[in-house]
Amino acid sequence: MLRSCKYCGRIHDSKYQCSSKPVRRKIRTKQNSFRSTEAWKRKSLEIRERDRYLCQICMRKLYGTTQQYNNREIEVHHIVPIAEDWDGRLDNDNLVSLCGRHHEMAEAGKISQAELKEIARQQEDEM
Repeated sequence: MLRSCKYCGRIHDSKYQCSSKPVRRKIRTKQNSFRSTEAWKRKSLEIRERDRYLCQICMRKLYGTTQQYNNREIEVHHIVPIAEDWDGRLDNDNLVSLCGRHHEMAEAGKISQAELKEIARQQEDEM
């Protein structure tokens, strides 16, 4: 089947790989490499277990929470980003479990680092 190519504008067979198609390469950074290490995988699991696989913002009914006991799409968030504090990348008081929505809010700065630090401290104190 012939199709118009969105990269060069010519007509090609639909299975043809156009040479004008840009090659996307994932940028390999120190931070991205860290996320695939066994140390991070173990620490991420430890933090999720500490937080009982629940979003800590949803648990506290903050920032437009719709479901208090949210255990979907749980991710571990670095309160102070790895790029800013490499040495704190595995510190329990710098890590907190968040749902996807609240993780995005935290990354955008809509949830303060001070508030997240306090939540992480409370979680550590419970252990």
